[in-house]
Amino acid sequence: MTQPATGEPAERDRYVFRWSDLPLVTPDIPGTGGVVRTVPEDFRVTEIPTYLPEGTGSHRYLLVEKRGYNTRELVQALMRGGVEERAIGVAGLKDKAAVTVQWLSVPKRYPEAVGELAALPGVRILDESFHRNKLGIGHLQGNRFEITIRGVAQGAEEAARAALAAVAERGSPNWFGPQRFGRFGGNAYDGLRVLRGEDVPGGHRLKRFFLSALQSTLFNALLARRIELGLYQQVITGDYARKHDTGGTFLVEDAVVETPRAERLEISATLPLFGRKVKQSVMAAGELEQAVLDRFGLRWVQFTARHGDRRSTRVLLTDTEVGTVSLAEGESALTLAFTLPKGSYATAVLREVMKEEVDAPFERPEDEPEE
Repeated sequence: MTQPATGEPAERDRYVFRWSDLPLVTPDIPGTGGVVRTVPEDFRVTEIPTYLPEGTGSHRYLLVEKRGYNTRELVQALMRGGVEERAIGVAGLKDKAAVTVQWLSVPKRYPEAVGELAALPGVRILDESFHRNKLGIGHLQGNRFEITIRGVAQGAEEAARAALAAVAERGSPNWFGPQRFGRFGGNAYDGLRVLRGEDVPGGHRLKRFFLSALQSTLFNALLARRIELGLYQQVITGDYARKHDTGGTFLVEDAVVETPRAERLEISATLPLFGRKVKQSVMAAGELEQAVLDRFGLRWVQFTARHGDRRSTRVLLTDTEVGTVSLAEGESALTLAFTLPKGSYATAVLREVMKEEVDAPFERPEDEPEE
């Protein structure tokens, strides 16, 4: 095994994901404590599709409930049924340690692949229909989460209601959660090594994941800095702000005029996922972006291998519910339900409620929304 170069452990440590490096947006509200994902049923996710299949067409749509598998393993089952990987459609990638419901699509001419999928223990096909086109990554509005938290502190229900209400009013911080950074939280460091031209494990696909993790680390660092500066519910001159209702983005030229809209959660600042197709911000916003790059010893031009994107600092949390449920042997647990738009992480909301490390570190790298 190759030994790390002198100083590598300390440098790598700067790129490891830790919730403790990211400030809370509800520090004024006590946490519930507790643990999640004791069993897969404690974490239920239901995909909210952008559209439903029309009933006719060349692609078979399958609504699948799975327990104990990630989406990749469902794709592999369909491939065993003879379907080429590129012909299989999914809207989003779902975790293994959960019970999830999502749509997949396969060309109509592979009915035997459905049997391979249905044969997996813990998988149920809830519905089947047809549509004219393959399902694509991002073809979903969001996800509905139903979560059980065990071992909570006294007064947890009241604290959870207060935290969810505050997050709904202030916006949920759009952190990249631990799923993005791999089993030991260090994928971003491998992304740095890719930038340097060093050898890293895995092929081209893993290199993309590593670079994506590095982009995500810089995004989190920039969002953390804005929260520390009291800019979470504000926009500043030079920001590219995004409208929550339409998704339209515009340059903020007068922060005094636009900040009231941000405070009403009509708009939020966006931050860069550095890449060749993303414009660097100007004025005050550009200075903050450059300061984060400088802190990590990086330059914008190093990210030309990535398309890049802009990601909102906040997302809307809707349809919140809080309750309790009785478990075995007289134990009770807290139950939460809420809806988030696509690309955002339930763990960011849970952290504000629980005031605990949530799913850190986590195993699976997240999907690639910008490419």
